[in-house]
Amino acid sequence: MSQPPVAPRKPRTLDRPTGPVDDPWAWLLQRDDPDTIAYLEAENAFTAEWMVPHQELADAIFGEIKSRVQETDVSVPVRKGDWWYVSRTEEGANYPIHCRGDARHTSTDHVLYDENAAADGHDYFALGAFDVSPSGSLLAYSVDTDGSEEYELRFRDLADGADLPDRVERVYYGTAWSAGSDSFFYVRPDEAMRPFQVWCHRLGTPAADDVLVLQEDDERFFLGVELSRDERFVIIHAESKLTTESWVIPSDDPTAQPRSFGRRDGHEYSIEHWGTRWVILTNDSAEDFRVVTAPDDSPEDWSDLVGHVPGHRITAAEPFAGHLVLHEWAEAQQRIRVLFRDGTERTIDLGDSPSEVELGDNPEYDTTLVRFSYQSMATPESVYDEDVISAERTLLKQMPVLGVDLTQYESLRTWATAPDGARVPVDLARRKDTAFDATAPVLLYGYGAYESSVPPYFSIPRLSLLDRGWIFALAHPRGGGELGRRWYLDGKLLAKRNSFTDFIACAEHLVDEHIAAPDRVAIRGGSAGGLLVGAAMAMRPDLFAAVNAQVPFVDVVSTMSDPTLPLTITEWEEWGDPRTEPYASYMLSYSPYDNVEARAYPALYVSAGLNDPRVSYHEPAKWVAKLRALRTDDRPMLLKTEMGAGHGGPSGRYDAWREESEALAFLITVV
Repeated sequence: MSQPPVAPRKPRTLDRPTGPVDDPWAWLLQRDDPDTIAYLEAENAFTAEWMVPHQELADAIFGEIKSRVQETDVSVPVRKGDWWYVSRTEEGANYPIHCRGDARHTSTDHVLYDENAAADGHDYFALGAFDVSPSGSLLAYSVDTDGSEEYELRFRDLADGADLPDRVERVYYGTAWSAGSDSFFYVRPDEAMRPFQVWCHRLGTPAADDVLVLQEDDERFFLGVELSRDERFVIIHAESKLTTESWVIPSDDPTAQPRSFGRRDGHEYSIEHWGTRWVILTNDSAEDFRVVTAPDDSPEDWSDLVGHVPGHRITAAEPFAGHLVLHEWAEAQQRIRVLFRDGTERTIDLGDSPSEVELGDNPEYDTTLVRFSYQSMATPESVYDEDVISAERTLLKQMPVLGVDLTQYESLRTWATAPDGARVPVDLARRKDTAFDATAPVLLYGYGAYESSVPPYFSIPRLSLLDRGWIFALAHPRGGGELGRRWYLDGKLLAKRNSFTDFIACAEHLVDEHIAAPDRVAIRGGSAGGLLVGAAMAMRPDLFAAVNAQVPFVDVVSTMSDPTLPLTITEWEEWGDPRTEPYASYMLSYSPYDNVEARAYPALYVSAGLNDPRVSYHEPAKWVAKLRALRTDDRPMLLKTEMGAGHGGPSGRYDAWREESEALAFLITVV
């Protein structure tokens, strides 16, 4: 086998509050430097060569995934107005086909948009907006063909399936129709990919005539736009990591000036419209949020509706004509509560086992049905409708898993103890015939940032690990929000190291409890979760046999010191600004790139995306280059960069399965 690539060293000194530091691989930030592309391609070639003798295993896993997925399938029909909407997949096709019909049983009759046809000729394809007008006659959709998350917005006449000549370039996520279906609101990013403007396009007019509705000049904030559930208002929201502001525009008067609900530092809130009142989910005097209402014409005149309960984090409040549905986290478990206008309430009972419970597609406002999905690490996603009045529950569909006896698997929860005494939940999945006797390899996954809570989810590819005697563990370290807002606050800024020590404590717990073999623990995480596993590896390289870091955020200090890079300024409220103390020293203490030393490290499989606007490809590339130069062992270390994709990796389902099968084959081989 050929020797691993060597990235040239090019002198570069960075000035920091902690003192000057040499960074001989900083040149990899220059995407236009031919040496950059040559290095990434050399790493890709080395990865491909390493996989050759292990391709049989990767192919077997790919075959298992493919055989267990019902490739030709259709989603549960969703009613909106006079139509029933579905998406369906076909065997051999990478992408969904979106359809509708005038009844549930005819919902596949009319094809609205075939992603496969649209993706033809592109190595990458992602559908962004898919927004049918209130009249039901028009479709607004947007596409990204390189993974940059810059979309082109188009409009389609659903009567004949023809696209209108209207075309808007470089739009972002977030859309809303006017009530008359003649105007369309969308978001545009700045050069640093910060969504900072909301525009309004009038159909039939050139994009050059679009009207700027709102611009956010504070670089800490992202803008978004959506239609209220009752479709009476266009809601614009600005969000930083600490503060929000909302504006509303009557959807039947799209040229009206936006009306603000106010901005106050540290106040986070979201709004929805409910009859003649506003529903406001707020952290005012409520760390884990409470719900208040206010009259249409006096949004500052609050009346309490749902009080604050410490540790019970309310994440969403969705109004229906006769009731309000709350989604919340309590004790690391999601749940759904229904509140009625007469003040009574009930919780939708889904049992006590660790599971994911999410509100589903509920576009109808005047209905007593609420749709939700349920899954666990041993139960495939199941979609239900429940009548909130009668409590009658109907299982509409459970995701098919072909050729598998699901009764052979189980999931359960255990709790690790962090160095400071905090109890950290860890969810486990295994085959029932895999013993907890300190012999099984374990894959420990985590994220732990942005108050992003990762529920226990079902995965078909994961079965290929479990069937080979592995145990899968999902850690919930601080930095996420599974145990309330305090769980998040204790894992960010100058408390960020808690995320990493919590994760390490989870691995140690699995070994101490004889769940994992002491020398067979692998860890995995992506993006901020890539930072999690990278920092854990830097702190305890002896504890892990292998690391799979997907698009990892590992060059923390340099990236957060450069406000010209995408997202940096908005991220200071999450990580801190290392251009000043005490953040300079604190972030330096855990930044994986800055903490690479001459020592032995676990086997490593790292992924990157050349067009990634969230974690630039140069971070994993620099990290691998430095590890190659300094590590003292010869364990496998691979870097695979998707040269035509972004943060999410390959876009087609078969390509995604292939990528996953190679990552799993790597872990199985080296562990």
